[in-house]
Amino acid sequence: QVQVVESGGGLVQPGGSLRLSCAASGITFSRYTMSWHRQAPGLERELVAAITTTGDSTNYADSVKGRFTISRDNAKKMVYLQMNSLEPKDTAVYYCNAKSTLFSTNYWGQGTQVTVSS
Repeated sequence: QVQVVESGGGLVQPGGSLRLSCAASGITFSRYTMSWHRQAPGLERELVAAITTTGDSTNYADSVKGRFTISRDNAKKMVYLQMNSLEPKDTAVYYCNAKSTLFSTNYWGQGTQVTVSS
């Protein structure tokens, strides 16, 4: 059974930091591109950051460049999102995604709430 589970969300003040974690099981993790997406109330889900299977390449939404860092540990089957200098506009539910073009599969986690507020 495939499971993608996010953790690490919470309430943080503007300017603060959070580290999100995503644990994947039931898949050949090293064959999956991993990404983080977010969805704020009333808005569409958007890509925040993505990382290739080997971790040698990443890409970010313009709105988070220089503040967020995505990383992965294939041995632990984990992907992380380090979020620094958080702003109220970063408030959203953050979702982890595992996608494989090789296997034509795409899995989502249940999401973790991040709230940036004073």
